[in-house]
Amino acid sequence: MHLNLARHSEAPTPAEIERCALDALRGELACYPKPGLVSFVDRGSHADMDASVFLRSIDALTGYFAAIAAAGADGAPFAVLNQLGRDAERRMLEATGGINTHRGAIFALGLLAAAGGDCDLVAMRWGADINAARSAPDSHGSKMRVAHGVAGARSEAANGFPTVRHALAQYRSTLAWTRNRERASVDAFFASMAVLDDTNLLYRGGAEGLAFAQREATWFLRERGDLQRATALHHQFVARNLSPGGSADILAAVLFLHALAA
Repeated sequence: MHLNLARHSEAPTPAEIERCALDALRGELACYPKPGLVSFVDRGSHADMDASVFLRSIDALTGYFAAIAAAGADGAPFAVLNQLGRDAERRMLEATGGINTHRGAIFALGLLAAAGGDCDLVAMRWGADINAARSAPDSHGSKMRVAHGVAGARSEAANGFPTVRHALAQYRSTLAWTRNRERASVDAFFASMAVLDDTNLLYRGGAEGLAFAQREATWFLRERGDLQRATALHHQFVARNLSPGGSADILAAVLFLHALAA
């Protein structure tokens, strides 16, 4: 099934895509509690970064999403999109002093921007090249994919972002129930964490850390846990040094797709 999220019957412009993408990154940062992750409240499990670092990173990405959206609309191959992403990553690292704040979001949101918010189009147009592309063998994600046999972010994109779709459905369900965007964001984050084989969690906590995160997220959603419970879980993640960064990227994608469809 095609998931075409263009507003009305017209495709969003690169400028609209850029605005929605940058707002989504700010919305992800503002979401709290996100167990183990940076927000405006605290650093989570990260001693080397805080909200100000993320804001510098977001500012450094200005122009990237409009450029990759225009390239995608022109039918650019994956190699062109990949180079735009690498250039954006370089600007991010320059702005943060070498700290990786948004590498995953640059990849996922960039591809979704190139497709105008159409998850299926990413898979159909660039899926094969995404799977064929080589990632850095010494990256944390690559090491965890090999060590634990998990799919990772490339597979998520090449298959049309199934976890993003799952979390987006949760976001919209909670929003319809509560009329509260902040609570919808928290629930979407937990919906991702419950099912995603997050290489960030595997890197910091191994298989036990991933299982703990998925189990707690599943319980939270099943029992409709409140924000006090989510905050307590946040502190448990910090104590265990767990950071579900993959689900942060999923949440940003959810907020982006929802904004494009508004």
